[in-house]
Amino acid sequence: IARELSARAAARVTLINEDGTVLADSAVADTDVPKVENHRTRPEIQHALLSGQGTAIRASHTTGERTMYQALILDRPPGAPRTVLRVGLPMTLLDRETATLQRNLAIALGAAFFMAVLLSVWMARNVTKPLSDMASVAGRLMAGDATVRIHTRSRDEVGVLGDTLNQMTAQLRAKIEELSEDRAQLLAMLTSMVEGVLVLDCQGRVLQVNPALERMFNVRREDLRGKLSHEVLSHPRLSSLITTILSSRTGQEAEIVLSPGGRCLHIEAAAAGGERENEACAVLVFHDITELRRLENIRKDFVANVSHELRTPLTSIKGYVEALLDGGKDDPETAVNFLGIILKQSDRLNLILEDLLELSKIESGSVSFKEDPLDLRALIERTLSMIKPIADKKGHRLVARLDDPLPPIAGDESRFVQILTNLLDNAVKYTPEHGTITLAAQAGPDQTIDVSVSDTGIGIPEPDRPRVFERFYRVDKARSRELGGTGLGLAIVKHLVEGHGGQVWVEGNQPQGSRFIVRLPVRKPRAQA
Repeated sequence: IARELSARAAARVTLINEDGTVLADSAVADTDVPKVENHRTRPEIQHALLSGQGTAIRASHTTGERTMYQALILDRPPGAPRTVLRVGLPMTLLDRETATLQRNLAIALGAAFFMAVLLSVWMARNVTKPLSDMASVAGRLMAGDATVRIHTRSRDEVGVLGDTLNQMTAQLRAKIEELSEDRAQLLAMLTSMVEGVLVLDCQGRVLQVNPALERMFNVRREDLRGKLSHEVLSHPRLSSLITTILSSRTGQEAEIVLSPGGRCLHIEAAAAGGERENEACAVLVFHDITELRRLENIRKDFVANVSHELRTPLTSIKGYVEALLDGGKDDPETAVNFLGIILKQSDRLNLILEDLLELSKIESGSVSFKEDPLDLRALIERTLSMIKPIADKKGHRLVARLDDPLPPIAGDESRFVQILTNLLDNAVKYTPEHGTITLAAQAGPDQTIDVSVSDTGIGIPEPDRPRVFERFYRVDKARSRELGGTGLGLAIVKHLVEGHGGQVWVEGNQPQGSRFIVRLPVRKPRAQA
């Protein structure tokens, strides 16, 4: 029966007793069945005895083939010993069937994949290609290429979408060009403005600044944008102005002084109307009025100094005229003395006016400087000979120290003589009797010539040296008036030297006195017509 069942099922059939004895085996001859080893230790048999059925895949101890086993407990009358029916199927057969199934599945899947590919290509060609073209165009639009267009031939939804995108692209390009032009014009205006511009949002954050404001506050745009103004532009008056305009939304004006440096700024603040963050809420325009304030102070000082300088001789003249009218004219000796004083004060008044007119003409640019070839040695010697009579009255010794040779320079001879005369005249005035005045000329750095006037006089304190070239500035006002100075000589010297493209400064002379240095460039004279 076991062999018959095995032939029908194409599988090995084995009957095993409950104690593991093999009763029959389709793979074993009848005579060899008693020799087959006990099967109770087989895993499928153990599982079947415990649960009614068991399964195992292993190599057969009898045939040596890798086999799948299925064991069942047969139904027997009550009390009869249990018998296990085991069916074994060689895995080679199962593998063969599995390989056949896999081959069939592979063929089916390959055919399905091929059909899917064909279908996908068709769909991509007819449906997804226009969409991918649109995506490519969108990418190029995002990259900034506003000239691209979508080409569609269909009139379905995809075609309508392509035409719509083309229209949007054209409108977007027009808007971008318009905004670019406006932005370029705005940046050009902001960049070229001399005034500083600061744009704030409603929270007081910096949205925009121009280069002029960066220069005024010595900051960089990258350090300002997006930050609160009171954190990056720490100035109490400016912070108060910004707080006021953001809260009141009305125009404001203020004037602040930056430190260090003393730069004076006039601020005009206006509300811009923005209500949300990153919208322009206030615009502040900074006007640098430092030079204007300086000129106003100079004008005030000039008016005050001129009034004072003119009042002194006028008061003296008026006093002596009144004295003459009150009876001084009746005494010939007194009258002559008073008239001499009046003449002296008139000369002083006339000298002040002449120096003022001279300085005014030089500063206004109405004085033209010649560029004739000048022989410095001859010019210096002639100037010293002019000053010598004045120096001899005070017992001064004049010394000339000139390099040999001195290169010729281009300049205005009369103006250069005026420079040397003013410097030498000051040296004679402010040097006590029997002093030494030295006029030197030597080659300076970078194709220049240094002409210096040194004295052994009272000297100029170091804090006063930067200001001695200002109009009417005197270190010792009483002594200057006593010596007949107008306070304009050094200011004229400074303008004449700068008119020749040079520099002039003063420093201390060793062991005492002052040393004025005029540095002039060595330039070739212009060809004369």
